[in-house]
Amino acid sequence: MGYLKRTEELRRDPKKLVPWALSVISVGMNYYTPLPRPRTQAGSRGWISRYAWGDDYHDLLKERLEALLSKVKGLCPEHVEGRVFVDSGPVLERDLAGVAGIGWIGKNTHLISPHRGSWFFLGELFLSIELSYDAPIKDRCGKCDLCLKACPTGAFIGPYVLDARRCISYLTIELKGAIPPHLRPLVGTHIFGCDICQEVCPYNAKAAATQEAAFMPRDDLYAPELIPLLSLTEEEFRRRFRGSPILRAKRRGFLRNVAVALGNLKSEEAIPSLVKALEDEDPLVRRHAAWALGQIGFSDSVGALRRRLGVESDPEVKEEIEEAIKHC
Repeated sequence: MGYLKRTEELRRDPKKLVPWALSVISVGMNYYTPLPRPRTQAGSRGWISRYAWGDDYHDLLKERLEALLSKVKGLCPEHVEGRVFVDSGPVLERDLAGVAGIGWIGKNTHLISPHRGSWFFLGELFLSIELSYDAPIKDRCGKCDLCLKACPTGAFIGPYVLDARRCISYLTIELKGAIPPHLRPLVGTHIFGCDICQEVCPYNAKAAATQEAAFMPRDDLYAPELIPLLSLTEEEFRRRFRGSPILRAKRRGFLRNVAVALGNLKSEEAIPSLVKALEDEDPLVRRHAAWALGQIGFSDSVGALRRRLGVESDPEVKEEIEEAIKHC
């Protein structure tokens, strides 16, 4: 997360980023699809965050904001400069949306609208003209702390303070290396993102479903079967998730997550696929496949781990295999 430090000055002072800007239009686009989290585990299924069920939102929201910019230019007799941001630059999107009155930043660090909840993407249009401005909304979280208590990894240090290093969304999307062993059991079956701290928020209880077709769930992205995902090649991964936010995790990160989820499920039927993953070309995948086999146990797991240990050359993978054998 070093980029946050590198761009801190620009985030704190938008004038250094867009010196000609006098106003910002902040917008939100609802992506909520009301499919419930499965209450019982049928088969070896994982969980993908709702925002990633459909198409990547960046291009769509940017296109809508560019259209808005064209509309503004058509309405103004004077020359208008404009620049669009959609999670694409050093912009404090939630803070700007809060000042613009879309919602307030809740204890779960999400922007919450009193009428729409928090299931929406944010985007900004910086303009060189003055506008009539909306007022911020006061914090309405009150004494509620459901989100803080619900976090599986205890990522909230306190209200409004998140330790991203423990956040499941960070661990399964942004983290490029190995998931810390002590956090793996807490990740559960999450393979891309989480949603729990939003699901328990009372303001999301009556959230309206999106009407945007692009955000409707693609085939097999709602509670997908995990075992087939573990065998995806690089080409298959890119083809399957073309135009999807899931590409952000890359194949190595995604298969890492799948292996952890299978280990947490302790499903014997996953052993053959995990054994095969011990031979994956990427050490990160091999490490987490070894951990998963150690969690599942059974003689098949131990035998495969011992065989791989005899030929494994990567020291971190070897260490992971040794620990997995001990766990068995």
